[in-house]
Amino acid sequence: MQRPREIREAAEGRGRQAEARAAAALEAEGWTVLARRVRTGAGEIDLVAERAGLLAFVEVKARPTLAEAAFALRPAQRRRLVGAAGAWLAAHPGRGAAGIRFDVLLVDGAGQVRRIADAFRPEE
Repeated sequence: MQRPREIREAAEGRGRQAEARAAAALEAEGWTVLARRVRTGAGEIDLVAERAGLLAFVEVKARPTLAEAAFALRPAQRRRLVGAAGAWLAAHPGRGAAGIRFDVLLVDGAGQVRRIADAFRPEE
């Protein structure tokens, strides 16, 4: 039986692998990954990427299937991501001249990646 620490470490490893696959997929589409695993007082951002002035704050969700991954982003996580994005923007003025969006990259157990561009908008 795995101990809690072993379980956390295994999950951490799977998360890092999923983020690496997601970053590679973005780069293959012409995006520049500006930051990975950004920690702010408001929360964490998995990836920050930019292409032609468009800035994307990216949440990576890894699950056994793409369908399971698609349903893994909860409203509280969205709010934290929006807050973290605001903190990142405050520290990096001038980024996102062509706009800002929130993407979700889904990674399944086989390593397949699917991107949901502009997955949600901040609540007004």
